[in-house]
Amino acid sequence: MRLKDAVPKKGSQKRGLRLGRGISAGQGASCGKGMRGQKSRSGGSTRPGFEGGQNPLYRRLPKLKGFPIVNRKKYTIINVSKLASLPANTEVTLASLMEVGIITSDDGPLKILGNGDLNVALKVHAAGFTASARSKIEAAGGSCEQIGSDKK
Repeated sequence: MRLKDAVPKKGSQKRGLRLGRGISAGQGASCGKGMRGQKSRSGGSTRPGFEGGQNPLYRRLPKLKGFPIVNRKKYTIINVSKLASLPANTEVTLASLMEVGIITSDDGPLKILGNGDLNVALKVHAAGFTASARSKIEAAGGSCEQIGSDKK
């Protein structure tokens, strides 16, 4: 095989249309692009997403409802049912829970959720409490202390 033999297969390459070369060529005058306007000019059309100067859809969307918070605060969450296994009058913090092995990863400040039952009095120090968690801890004889700058 020689270099001259390396040619495309017959019929695989189609010749491009010669636009604007007279009426007999089939695509004369306006070249099939209509009469006038931005899309008929040389240089193609506008960029994708351009809406003629109007604020485009991709810039309008975050203003609408139902979109996630961009810089959402992440918490390490735990339910009060997990705290029931601790001995009475224990100081509960994120560090103490990781030391005991109830929590395995630190995903941010500690937040206590109210799922489950608690019958042990505990001293809980956390960045946040749900209303049901606070009431269950206090009903069991424990105390809730909110730590951090995001006190409500």
